[in-house]
Amino acid sequence: MLMKNFIIRTITGVLFVAAIVTCFLRPEAMILLFALVTGLTVWEFTGLVNDYQNIIVNRMICTVAGVYFFLAMAGYNSGLTPATVFIPYLLSIIYLLIAELYLKHPDPISNWAYTMMSQLYIALPFSLLNVLAFRSVGPDICYTYLIPLCVFVFLWMNDTGAYLCGSLLGKHKLFPRISPGKSWEGSIGGAILVMAIAVLIWYLTEQYGVNELSLNAFEWAGLGLTVVIFGTWGDLIESLLKRTLGIKDSGTILPGHGGMLDRFDSSLLAIPASVVYLYTLTLI
Repeated sequence: MLMKNFIIRTITGVLFVAAIVTCFLRPEAMILLFALVTGLTVWEFTGLVNDYQNIIVNRMICTVAGVYFFLAMAGYNSGLTPATVFIPYLLSIIYLLIAELYLKHPDPISNWAYTMMSQLYIALPFSLLNVLAFRSVGPDICYTYLIPLCVFVFLWMNDTGAYLCGSLLGKHKLFPRISPGKSWEGSIGGAILVMAIAVLIWYLTEQYGVNELSLNAFEWAGLGLTVVIFGTWGDLIESLLKRTLGIKDSGTILPGHGGMLDRFDSSLLAIPASVVYLYTLTLI
C-alpha cells in the first residue's frame, strides 16, 4: 500500500510539474491552464467553507467571477482588451453583496467575508500572474515566461531544501501552533538553496541574453528570498485555514497530493509579493 501511494504521488507530482512548466512556454497555454486552476481552486474553497457552520456562499457565481477576473486580467495586461472588460466582474461582486439582503441567510456577514475571500485570496493572486507574464516594451506588449515560471521553481526548490535541511538538522520549530513539521533550520536551508538557484539563473540569463528585466544578481536573489518568505506564509495561512475548518486536506483532486489549495497555497502569497517586489525595484 505504501509503495502504491508513493508511485501515485510521484506520477501526480511529475505530471503537475510538467503541466506548470510547459504551460508557460505559450501565453495561450498559461492563460487556459491557470484559468482552469483558478476555477477549480475557488470551487474547492467555497465548497469547504459551505460545510462550515452556517456559511452559505454562492459557489457557481464566485467561481465564474474568479475565472472571469483572471481572463480579464489576461486580456488587459496583454493589450487585447480595454479596462472596461472589468465591468462585468464588478457587477458580479455588487450582486453578491446585495443578494444577502434578500436571501435571509442566518449569517450574512460571514457569507460576505468568505465570498470576498474567495476573490482576494485566490482569484486575485492567480490573476497577478498576468502582470508577471506581460510587460510593455515601448509601444508593444511582450510575453515572458521567465519570471512567472521562476516563482514556481523557487517555491518547489524551497520545499525541497526545507525538507532536506529540516529532516537532517531541524530542531527549532518555526510555527508549532499551526505547522509542527516546519523548522527554522529547514526554512533557512530552503532560502539559501533558492537564493543560490536565483543567482545561477541570473548567470545563465546573462550568458544567453534572456535576462529580459535586466535584474542583477542581488535583485534575483532578492526575488528568490521574497518568494521563500511569502511562500512560507502562504503555506502557513492554508494550514491555519484547514485547522479552523477541521480538515486534513483541502480536497482529493490530485491523487497523493490533496486538493488545489494544498498544491498552490504557497503561490497565493508568493505571486502578489513578487509583483510588489518587482514594481518596487522600478521605483528605486
